Amino acid sequence: MARITYIEWNGTRHEVDVRPGMTVMEGARDNGIPGIEADCGGACACSTCHVYVAPEWVEKLPPKDPMEADMLDFAWQPDAERSRLTCQIKVTPELDGLVVQMPEKQI
Repeated sequence: MARITYIEWNGTRHEVDVRPGMTVMEGARDNGIPGIEADCGGACACSTCHVYVAPEWVEKLPPKDPMEADMLDFAWQPDAERSRLTCQIKVTPELDGLVVQMPEKQI
């Protein structure tokens, strides 16, 4: 398991264990974490699972593929370096300790 910390817009923290092979989005969905809507169910067809990755984790994640980068154009206030779609981040043991923060809203 990898412990992932999801931080809501208001600062509320949720620390959950997510099984390797799942996505960061599935970890939020399965644990009832508010702020990640995932309207498309993880198909990278919307931007409603947008988060800001903690700065110390940006370089540790696999790079964004072109589809994810395109969908982030539709996210609420994307950050060129820190914004990611959680449906595109596969959980591995190396992601133990990952911290993500939800934006003020999802669009």
